[in-house]
Amino acid sequence: MPQPPLIAIVDDDHAIREALDDMIQSCGYRSRLFETAEDFLAATDRQQIDCILLDVKMPGLTGLELQAILNTDATRPPIIFMTSYHDERTRRQALDGGALAFLGKPVDFESLIIAMERALRK
Repeated sequence: MPQPPLIAIVDDDHAIREALDDMIQSCGYRSRLFETAEDFLAATDRQQIDCILLDVKMPGLTGLELQAILNTDATRPPIIFMTSYHDERTRRQALDGGALAFLGKPVDFESLIIAMERALRK
């Protein structure tokens, strides 16, 4: 039997990581939690990730910087950004960089589920 999709949650806010983890598992998916972009990059099994839920503003590398690094890899998974910073410049940069969606916090779970399902069909 195949494994359910694996969703990476990269967010420095512990409460958000936990809430998203619960939501993802309730949808029947698996999740991996990362506090920083650096933690994600250090994961030796990140090629197994099917989708990334990514915060924009984090200590160290930002979500946009992580996206730029991942864009050098031809097999990077789809990225869905989540942010409290709703400025158009950041949104445009994320989408121009290939992000599948750019969602504001607090995240509307229905919109997030729709974006994840779209990402997993790719």
